[in-house]
Amino acid sequence: MEQMTYRLSDFEGPLDLLIALIEKNKVNILDIPIALICDQYLEFLSEAEAMDMEIATEFLNMASQLMVWKSAMLLPHEEAAEKAPRFDLSDILIRHQQAKEAAPKLHPLYAYYSNRMVKDTDEIAPDRSYVADQDIEGLLVAVRRINSYRDAMERVKTNFTPMISKPIVPVEGKIVRILDTLTVRGTATLRELLQNAPTLADLIASFMGVLELIKTRKILMEEIENDTNSVRGEETRFFLNPDAPTEEELAAAEATPAPNAQ
Repeated sequence: MEQMTYRLSDFEGPLDLLIALIEKNKVNILDIPIALICDQYLEFLSEAEAMDMEIATEFLNMASQLMVWKSAMLLPHEEAAEKAPRFDLSDILIRHQQAKEAAPKLHPLYAYYSNRMVKDTDEIAPDRSYVADQDIEGLLVAVRRINSYRDAMERVKTNFTPMISKPIVPVEGKIVRILDTLTVRGTATLRELLQNAPTLADLIASFMGVLELIKTRKILMEEIENDTNSVRGEETRFFLNPDAPTEEELAAAEATPAPNAQ
């Protein structure tokens, strides 16, 4: 090996010395020849010791670690997956280089932010004696507007009743109830026939039952003449048809084809 031109004081630590040796030998930091670098490192320490230079403990520790890695490289490796020692050294040196590159950027930040203390937040009690100028009329108008808006929203609010989650109301049951009501009362208005409908589904089923009974002519309608309320059907009365057709007659009528128009 050619004569060393370095001094121990030129390096901040053993990693700087190793990087200098790698650069001097012009080898790839990812493919370090451990044996060569170890021999040059030990020779450098020997020359420094011969010159009565005090060698720091960290340089000696790195020397022992390099000898361990060199011995491991010389031994046969039975496990192919075992990590080579040069990769451990490469990782250490790469991280060291990254730290040295970041140091110049971090130093001014340290100089700027060091010796600073964070001040605690002051708890300022509110001044409850201060009363701002208020327009009483303006406040009253604002309150009235809020109340009017709230009332308007309540009026337009729609209560949605999910029909799917409710049980299906059979029309047949409502037909039986309507017939029973007319049998007992004799006659009844539409309002009276629909009054026992607690839900919208019951109301629809009852109304469909009335339509079905009218269709099958089992009940008849009687509308009072000259009654102004009859337009809304309030006074229209329903009663049982004494001549209501039987089920067989209805089935026969439905099966009979309609005559062709001439």
